[in-house]
Amino acid sequence: MITTNSVLAREIKDTVSIVDLLSRLGYQPAKTIGIEKYYHSMLQDDDTKPSFSVNEQLGVWYDHSLGKGGNIIDFGLAYWRLPFQETIEKILRVCGSDLPLVSNAHQGTGRKRSAVKIPNYKIEDIKSLGNNPVITDYLEYRGVWQAAQAHLKEVYYYVEDQKKQRKYFFAAGWQNELGSWEVRNKHFQASLGHKAISFIPGNENRLVMFEGFLNYLSWLTDNPLKSDSAIVLNSISLLQIA
Repeated sequence: MITTNSVLAREIKDTVSIVDLLSRLGYQPAKTIGIEKYYHSMLQDDDTKPSFSVNEQLGVWYDHSLGKGGNIIDFGLAYWRLPFQETIEKILRVCGSDLPLVSNAHQGTGRKRSAVKIPNYKIEDIKSLGNNPVITDYLEYRGVWQAAQAHLKEVYYYVEDQKKQRKYFFAAGWQNELGSWEVRNKHFQASLGHKAISFIPGNENRLVMFEGFLNYLSWLTDNPLKSDSAIVLNSISLLQIA
């Protein structure tokens, strides 16, 4: 019998780019040779020369120093060192809304169905806070309005489905180190673009760390005179990167 986890793993291997996953984890290639991208290995602590290669066309990776490689699932198992099911869940969380969803395949048939793509998004406008009363009310309700002034923007975007139908949204937006946005409003939270941490420079001798930007803004509200440097993970999966 083909289990749901097996189908999901197969969908991930067939549709998720290892390069995209690495980018969301905060890793960028150091060089490209032909069709292979080379990274400083994230599977070891002392890789001085890029030894981790990815062939995106084949969907495989190989760590030349360790002498091991495989597909995206194998990478997840080696990187997080978690059981299979938890590794699958990690990949789902990191890849977020860009990950194709598994359709309701009949268990036991083994028949592969087409992946259902999440609709594409496009950011239309970025504005300073104070233009949209709904966003203002939300931040005041969360008690972070004053602290948010120097850190958040109003993000206006739309999502387009496969039939070219658009739905328009707006939210408070927090930018990460890759220029992508974490967006929040009263009814939902989402990520637009690649996942990455956010770093707020301050006192070189003191560092605070938070899972999300609202946690950071709440701390800043309670500690307005603090000048600590800060890291906001934007995803607990980025803890190792931080």
